[in-house]
Amino acid sequence: MDYDYFITLFAYCLAKMVPARHYLIGGFMKKFLNIIKPFFSSIGSVIKKPFTILANSKIVNWYLDSKFHKLWIKLWTDYAFWMHVPLAMCIVFAMEWLSRHSFLKAAGFVVHHTGPFLFNSYCVFVALSISFLSKRRGWWRLFISMFFIILGIINCVILLNRVSPFGYTDLYMISDLLTMQDSNYFSAEEATISVIALIIYIIVLIVFAIKCPKKQNPQKFWKRLLLVVALFVSLNPLTIFLRNSGIMTSYFGNLSQGYLDYGYLYGFSTSVLDRGMNRPFGYSESKIKSIVEEDQAYINSLESTKYEIADEEGNTDGNLTVTEIDTGDNQPNIVVMLLESFYDVSESDFIETSEDPIPFIHYLEANYSTGHCIVPVVGAGTCNSEFEVLTGLSCNFFGPGEYPQKTILKETDVESYADVLSEDGYSTHVVHNNGGNFYSRANAFSMMGFDSFTSKELLDITDYTPLGNWPTDDILIEGTMDAMDSTECSDFVYTITVEGHGAYPTYQVEEDPVIDVNCVGKTEAENWAWEYYVNRIYNVDDFVKQYIEALDARGEDTLVIMFGDHLPTMGLTESEVLTGDLYKTKYFTWNNFGMEKIDMDLASYQLVSEFLNRLDIHNGNINAYHQTAMAAGKQYGTSEYMNDLKMLQYDIMYGDRYTYKYGTEYGPSDLIMGVKDVTIDSAYYFNGRLHIYGDQFTKWSKVFVNGEQISTKYESGQVLSVKADDVKNGDIITVCQMGSSNTVFRESNKYVVNDPSDTEEDVTAEEESDEDEENSSEE
Repeated sequence: MDYDYFITLFAYCLAKMVPARHYLIGGFMKKFLNIIKPFFSSIGSVIKKPFTILANSKIVNWYLDSKFHKLWIKLWTDYAFWMHVPLAMCIVFAMEWLSRHSFLKAAGFVVHHTGPFLFNSYCVFVALSISFLSKRRGWWRLFISMFFIILGIINCVILLNRVSPFGYTDLYMISDLLTMQDSNYFSAEEATISVIALIIYIIVLIVFAIKCPKKQNPQKFWKRLLLVVALFVSLNPLTIFLRNSGIMTSYFGNLSQGYLDYGYLYGFSTSVLDRGMNRPFGYSESKIKSIVEEDQAYINSLESTKYEIADEEGNTDGNLTVTEIDTGDNQPNIVVMLLESFYDVSESDFIETSEDPIPFIHYLEANYSTGHCIVPVVGAGTCNSEFEVLTGLSCNFFGPGEYPQKTILKETDVESYADVLSEDGYSTHVVHNNGGNFYSRANAFSMMGFDSFTSKELLDITDYTPLGNWPTDDILIEGTMDAMDSTECSDFVYTITVEGHGAYPTYQVEEDPVIDVNCVGKTEAENWAWEYYVNRIYNVDDFVKQYIEALDARGEDTLVIMFGDHLPTMGLTESEVLTGDLYKTKYFTWNNFGMEKIDMDLASYQLVSEFLNRLDIHNGNINAYHQTAMAAGKQYGTSEYMNDLKMLQYDIMYGDRYTYKYGTEYGPSDLIMGVKDVTIDSAYYFNGRLHIYGDQFTKWSKVFVNGEQISTKYESGQVLSVKADDVKNGDIITVCQMGSSNTVFRESNKYVVNDPSDTEEDVTAEEESDEDEENSSEE
């Protein structure tokens, strides 16, 4: 490289860009570049040396002179169109190899799912045809090929940490993942490697763009363009044909299995193109009207629900019944609790434990209503189980792997059980020991009609799991009690736990765990992971016991419904679980007013509605639909059950909302973050810092001075401190509970800071305002 030429040219151009009197700048820059030139020259020599040695090696020169190389070049020069066929197949095979973590499993996909393999290959073949539009065809082949390989690498890494494969909706989660650097989803080292790999990839593309030869005497551009357009247009009718013939499918009931059966590229492409809901066949105002009126007719015909109640000794009498739950203040509180990644390990024969890790939950199952809950996800996708439980709607109608809380709920509100119970006079709350913006929950819960949301930013969290990556769940007890204490009416509380969350370490973490675990037929690393997990759910069991004891101590009628959102990310197979179904978790309940124990399996979208039916609560359009369908003996998941549910769901979320015309109309709420005020009581200077005293401070509390955020140190739930230099006499400070993306969830009172030499006592901004009003009135 002629560095002197570039230096002289750069200096000349710079000189031409400035007035004549500034010609000196050009000379200065040339001298400066001459000084640094040796440094960059030495780096260039070091980088260039191994490549020069390789290029001049005998084996490389032998290859370049060989007939094979000349034939290879001729094939890519004269028969590039046909060479794309094996290239596309190799790319798809590599993607499947990466995604399945096994060469043999990838080969099995080719043999046992030949049709989907060829279709995936055809999709890559069509994409490679873009290279014909350019003379630098080699560069475009490299770019397109690496694009698909990178997709395969991403899915490979994703599947090391969870069961669900990588889909388009995961792109919506990038901002959320960046807030989870201590959650074992990725480490700083992995992030660094990813950045370095990306830089290397970009450098290779740039160098190849410079060095890549151009195609000589190509066909006329219009002919090449016509070929590429024809290939892309062919994808749609071919896809429809393959779907109609049963070779491919448009919906994956099991996302992971769908990717395995039809190929990762097809699955990912479907998640990109097939989002939201398609208009159901036969959708019309008259159809919605008939569904709503049929449900209302059934609800109007219902007699009051009856159930057995227990006497003081816990005995029941079949003749002892009550006809209904009283309305008003005597309505029972209803608590729905999501237990993150909860799984009863006694349902797997290969797991042996030194003692029962969940004795209290097994007590609940023996004495209160329980069953299996059919959820829409495995290993990840908590918010989809959450969506179904809270709304009664089904994620089966959305695109593969879609998270409606990250898509449609960004645009529109949706009917939920919070709406239904608000109509009955309930206050509705959410309590969660994770970020308020994760899964866009703050927005989603507003769209679902909840009154308040207490996220981790509003909780004084101090205790964490042994890895330090997730809070323990005991903080949720106080959060729930505070939410229920904030109102005088009955409460509906949705509580979300995180203690059982993955990923689970494949090395020993606790030297003396409470529960010893032996996994028959598993590796040592897998055994460590299961032992860590089992000890987490042991703690969850203790938390559930304390939680229910706290609710019982309130002396109020309360129903608690607990469910597992999905099985843990442990590589479980259907043959290893007692149910034979990876989409079945458990639900269990507790109540203190004698509700009859009735065990049954329920889909997650039926769960709350079934128990509202037992409480004689029948209002709400979707609630009424489920209760009507179940009373008619319709089975969840069947077309008989799902077709009309799909009609209502489409109408409410995408359609003209005829449901609200003929039924009950609901809307979003003005969600309040937290239920307790953040307060500043006083502030004192000490050891070069201003110590701020108050209440409801958390690790996510940040001090603002005159509206500008400054560096804040969390001391305790009652004390924060900032550098004395950041605050001066007369400044107004506030404390804000901050969510991700600089979201202010809650703000304290304003407080005026006094100089330490000032003899007057500190006063709040509100007090000063009151004094000003008094002085004004006296004048």
